[in-house]
Amino acid sequence: MTWLDQITTSLAEGTGVAVDALELSPETRRALLDVARVASHSSGERIYAPLLCYVLGMLSSSGVPLSQAISIVEEHAGGD
Repeated sequence: MTWLDQITTSLAEGTGVAVDALELSPETRRALLDVARVASHSSGERIYAPLLCYVLGMLSSSGVPLSQAISIVEEHAGGD
């Protein structure tokens, strides 16, 4: 079990949210890591990577597909 898996399980248990609702697929993990790289590289500031991922999570909880949000970031942040 990875560190992220352990923390995700602890968060689920501590909040009463189903662990299945918090698990990230390999594709989602890769997409988030890629967009975090875009944030860091295009802004020149590493601090924007986790903050952007948080914003993407808020959008996702509002029903915006992650792929759509990432496309917008890449278009406006100079991502590849």
